[in-house]
Amino acid sequence: MCWLVGLLVVFGFNNPSDPITVYLIGDSTMSEKAVRAYPETGWGMPFAYFFDESVKVDNRAMNGRSTRTFIEETRWQPVVDGLKAGDYVLIQFGHNDEVETKKSYTTPTEFRQNLIRFIEESRAKDARPVLITPVARRQFDDNGKIVGTHDAYSELTRAVARETNTPLIDLDRQSQQLLQAFGSENSKLLFLQLAPGEHPNYPDGKVDNTHFSELGARKMAQLVLASIKELQLPLADRIIKPKTK
Repeated sequence: MCWLVGLLVVFGFNNPSDPITVYLIGDSTMSEKAVRAYPETGWGMPFAYFFDESVKVDNRAMNGRSTRTFIEETRWQPVVDGLKAGDYVLIQFGHNDEVETKKSYTTPTEFRQNLIRFIEESRAKDARPVLITPVARRQFDDNGKIVGTHDAYSELTRAVARETNTPLIDLDRQSQQLLQAFGSENSKLLFLQLAPGEHPNYPDGKVDNTHFSELGARKMAQLVLASIKELQLPLADRIIKPKTK
């Protein structure tokens, strides 16, 4: 038995209850929000409350970032430096990579290379990368059918997941299905849609079909959590129901 314990230590096997960190890297749809932005909510915020005490969720996502700018601004290297065996890195980019008129624009080739870099450097630290396709925007056609707005970069993400044998959460498809189920009108409840005077942070109102309300963020987080269970990632064993106050 002693030799078995020794092997477990040498090869870095983790006890299911060992403390781990789940790093979130991505853009504004995932990120923490300042009080002045409320009720805008990134899905990474409610996501953090669905785990037991052995899990720390470290949300490094940042508004307006692409894979390229996340690396160039030295936001990725501190994540790598802090990784330890058994940690997770959930990677969701695309919103800001795909827009050619933005300074954050990342070519398809660069986007692919950056995703592979995140994966390889995570694995080099014995951490577990998970790719996530960019969450859907609220856009419907005249017939009330949801319209995909991330097709190219979502497919690039899927391709990298296949090539590198990396777990994939297809949040683009899943969130499109969710929005379709809500419908064109009711889906507004999931996004930052406010009438003038409805909230002091937005006295003139707000019509935003990209960023989420608290309800929308929770719904997107639940899609990610369900996928973690479906993929049978070891992290699924640490998911709990949040405690009510």
